[in-house]
Amino acid sequence: MTALAEIIRERIAATGSISVAEYMELALAHPEHGYYRKQDPLGARGDFITAPEISQIFGELIGIWCAQVWMQMGGGPFSLVELGPGRGTLMGDALRATKKIPEFHDSMTIHMVETSPTLAHAQYQRLRHEHPRIEWLDHIDELPDSPTILIANEFFDALPIKQFVMTEDGVRERRVAWDEASASFMFVEGPAGLQLAKSGQSIPTGTVMEQCPAARSIMRTLAARMKAYGGAALIIDYGYLGEAHHDTLQALSQHKFHPVLRTPGDADLTAHVDFSTLMSIARDAGLQVGPLLNQGQFLVRMGAEMRAEMLVKHAQGHQRDLIITGLQRLISPQAMGELFKVMACASQADIELPGFAL
Repeated sequence: MTALAEIIRERIAATGSISVAEYMELALAHPEHGYYRKQDPLGARGDFITAPEISQIFGELIGIWCAQVWMQMGGGPFSLVELGPGRGTLMGDALRATKKIPEFHDSMTIHMVETSPTLAHAQYQRLRHEHPRIEWLDHIDELPDSPTILIANEFFDALPIKQFVMTEDGVRERRVAWDEASASFMFVEGPAGLQLAKSGQSIPTGTVMEQCPAARSIMRTLAARMKAYGGAALIIDYGYLGEAHHDTLQALSQHKFHPVLRTPGDADLTAHVDFSTLMSIARDAGLQVGPLLNQGQFLVRMGAEMRAEMLVKHAQGHQRDLIITGLQRLISPQAMGELFKVMACASQADIELPGFAL
């Protein structure tokens, strides 16, 4: 048994079963043994690979998006914020692509919101010579009171979720307990403790429903800040629009699916993002919200294919193949193009969200 598994087992022994959210929080963010606290999970040697690691085009186009929004905001000083910035690859590509835009770099202070010491160090190594004003923060509450352009790529999917199950006796919460007989963690049912919002349809017995209190809280905070100080946000993640009545919790280890309750702290845990709720919170705060796009749609509208053609002209052999295959992984419906969604919102109705207007 791993050290973290023993810690979780002891907590369950002391207090009873724990929520799925509490299990995820411990598995991912325990100060000593949490998955994101102790290792670099990205790339070929890690457990998963993100879009910025696949192709430089991804970060470059997001940089252009930020610059276009900044110009529509009227320019001037602002915070460029990235939530969960990985190794800093996206930010590095974004900065390189926008270096020649007049006054853009001079106007920005970069804020990297990162809880992993390992990844924060990788970001520092990658970016320390790219811009003179980069600050690392542990939490969004530490962001300055200033106009903000925010990027969140594969951030919301790692936030802890609660799960509920429709039973013959009504809604019950899905929780995590310890099974002495098999010496392993298992799912059990407990009191829901709250009234779930009523669905417009009858929910069959056995249906799993998910909520992400952390995502709601963070989105409310970000939306209120944007409304108060001005700004825009671009959120990219795999998720859904509307009600998703199924279990989306999954674990990845070494690029393969892994049992969710096995070896906590040694595998990445994620769940699909409920974009309907995020968009509703933004609208309720008075923000302009664009239509939800597939990642493939967004990148093509932002000029991904033209950028790839430019790169191919100056590349040779294997490098050309990598550019083409990398782009296809990002935009193809069979790869990341449809599963990943893109949401954008802005503080003012007169800010035209690049890529979202037909």
